Amino acid sequence: MPIVRTENLTRTYKQGAIEVHALRNVTLDIRQGEFAVIAGPSGSGKTTLLNLIGALDRPTSGKILLDGLEYSSLSRMDRSRLRRDHIGFIFQFYNLIPVLTAYENAEFVLLLQGVTEKLRREKAMMLLSKVGLEGLENRKPHELSGGQQQRVAIARALASDPDLILADEPTANLDSHTEQGLMDIMENLNKELGTTFLFSSHDPEVIERAHRFIGLRDGEVVKDTLGEQ
Repeated sequence: MPIVRTENLTRTYKQGAIEVHALRNVTLDIRQGEFAVIAGPSGSGKTTLLNLIGALDRPTSGKILLDGLEYSSLSRMDRSRLRRDHIGFIFQFYNLIPVLTAYENAEFVLLLQGVTEKLRREKAMMLLSKVGLEGLENRKPHELSGGQQQRVAIARALASDPDLILADEPTANLDSHTEQGLMDIMENLNKELGTTFLFSSHDPEVIERAHRFIGLRDGEVVKDTLGEQ
């Protein structure tokens, strides 16, 4: 059984009297341990699809299943719990809490889950070390570079041992050297921990590094390949 399955997923929006089809009947299986990218031009539906899979939005029609659980119709509170416990997020603009340190940002989900202080500290420090931030645990976001902030975001996304990590244009604001370093980190974590990564991107570096390419255009899947694009 796949980690995530979408079945005839459709999302439409109203812009005045005009109906915009952001996604049209998208059916996909994302399997355990994949390192996959959703790619396409601006307006192709990449972020819409990621937001639906991440339970940040509801489809107009169709289904989304996580480990066999159909969750697109769950209540707001249940979808929030599902995100907290099963899905990690890495955003283009990092979305760190500015008043918290790198360590406090990394442990935040564990705090919400009620994990003990000792276990929170062990997990957060281990993850910060894995992403190369050992010694920077007490710095706040404004004291870190963009690449370092995104490393904190990766550690935070991994903290709850999620079934799936969704990364929306995670390298868009970074220089090429920093970008390559972050992709190295995420690819190594994918191999070491078996964590499933699903990116949205139009960045050639991200697309080249992905093990699976899912091409979107005008809200429809137009290509789905493994290995080479």
